Amino acid sequence: MSEPLVTVLDWLAALCLLVGAALSLVAGVGLVRFPDLLSRMHTAAKPQVLGLLLVLVGIGLRIAPQDTGVFNVGTLILVGLFQVLTVPVAGHIAARVAYRTGRIREDLLATDELAHRIAERRGGGADGSRGA
Repeated sequence: MSEPLVTVLDWLAALCLLVGAALSLVAGVGLVRFPDLLSRMHTAAKPQVLGLLLVLVGIGLRIAPQDTGVFNVGTLILVGLFQVLTVPVAGHIAARVAYRTGRIREDLLATDELAHRIAERRGGGADGSRGA
């Protein structure tokens, strides 16, 4: 590759790495600062995954002009793909468990779409109360 193209790729890689690291830092701060489990899960999933993807793009841009042997861009794509597929599923399962065990703050919920279904299963009717 030509020298100017490699320089541009290096600058793009640095930008992606810095923005990705900043998003990961924001996710870490959100885990400490947000008040409840659902908000913390949101900040752990969204900016963390986007930050990781940007870091992977930065690494891919940095190693693409070089012959890297075994470690290539395909590995980075697999890591990103597995993150995109597994983080939403894990977040959904954790939120569902937290809801069913009563570990969320109900005053912060805008809409509680599961209250009537859980009340029906527990035999409490459809009054919207969650029960114990």
